Amino acid sequence: MEPIGMAVAHEAAAPLRRLLLGPGRRLTMPRHRFLRYAVPLLLLAALGLAAANTQYLSGNRDMPELVAVLLSGATVLPLVLVVRNPIVAWRVAYPMLFFGTLHARASESWPWSPVQIIGFLATIAVLAATETAALTFWATTAAVVVPFLYTDQANAYGFAALMVVVALAGDVVARRRTGRRELARQAELTERERSRRALLEERARIAREMHDVVAHHMSMIAVQAETAPYRHAGLPEPARAELESIARSARSALTEMRRLLGTLRAETGDAMRAPQPGLADVPALVETARRAGMSVAYDGDPCPGVPDPTGLAVYRIAQEALANAARHAAGGTVEVRLRADGGSLALTVRNSLPPGDPVTPARDGHGLVGMRERAELLGGSLSAGPDDRGGYLVRATLPYEPEGPAARYEPEGPTA
Repeated sequence: MEPIGMAVAHEAAAPLRRLLLGPGRRLTMPRHRFLRYAVPLLLLAALGLAAANTQYLSGNRDMPELVAVLLSGATVLPLVLVVRNPIVAWRVAYPMLFFGTLHARASESWPWSPVQIIGFLATIAVLAATETAALTFWATTAAVVVPFLYTDQANAYGFAALMVVVALAGDVVARRRTGRRELARQAELTERERSRRALLEERARIAREMHDVVAHHMSMIAVQAETAPYRHAGLPEPARAELESIARSARSALTEMRRLLGTLRAETGDAMRAPQPGLADVPALVETARRAGMSVAYDGDPCPGVPDPTGLAVYRIAQEALANAARHAAGGTVEVRLRADGGSLALTVRNSLPPGDPVTPARDGHGLVGMRERAELLGGSLSAGPDDRGGYLVRATLPYEPEGPAARYEPEGPTA
């Protein structure tokens, strides 16, 4: 039990050592133009309070003028220091509770000047609002003892109670500030986790869709390689062996793909076995948006032979862009345009602002992440942001190499 007691004593004494010997915590001042005028005003107010305190000491106590000026300067100094370092301000203000009673007359109800009382209470308040509760406890406890040494019990209890109330009020402010900072930190962590989860979910969805597309083509390769000897009579034996090897490799690739990506298919049901949408389904997507009340115009070039992964990416990007327009610019018009030019496929989705809305709407960052992932996966690019008309523009550029018919096998030598 002794080591535990020593640890508790060390923990309790640590704030006291920091209060008396530590460097103190420098407060960070916000950068604002007002501070250019606040600092001179603070110094001017301190000089005014020092002059008022000097006048009080000179009129009520029998002391030299120089001593009154020095005491007044030391009395006001904590008010200047507390805005940057409350602990250092307390270290100056606390001894002044003793020095401030020099030459006090018995006729004075308080041995401290009003300026000193207000300054010390302000120091306690700022200290409690910026430091830990344990350090505030030690600072207040040390200060509460002083009134009982220099004044009657009624005034001592009143002054002590006032200091405790001020310290508690400052501690409440500190706890509220700490609570707000913690809530802000938790909100930031939650947003980061939500963004990371959305990104992972979108990548998993892309992986599942790519698995479906690639698996379809691999199955076709395997079937064509296996049936080629029956569809083309007279193939030489080396060609038959090579086609058989291609079929085995395709089947093996399908098995490995299902093994690696099977865990991504958590959904069950007939919907997961349905064909993936493609470029031919974009007009139906636009028509669905129109039936939902959106004003959508579609202008698309005929794009024959678009590979399935590219068509799927175009469909998903258009789907997400239309969903964003419905969420953030309801009532505006949307233009969907698809162009094939120079070996690339360009999809643009532009929406205008709804009538009477002068502010460009914000966009869902997680949806944009998914769209960029799809475009970059195929070697393309995607840009999104406000356009020159005051609306919002999403533009995706994807490589476009039309798929032609499969090349026939031509044997090198004469057929048998």
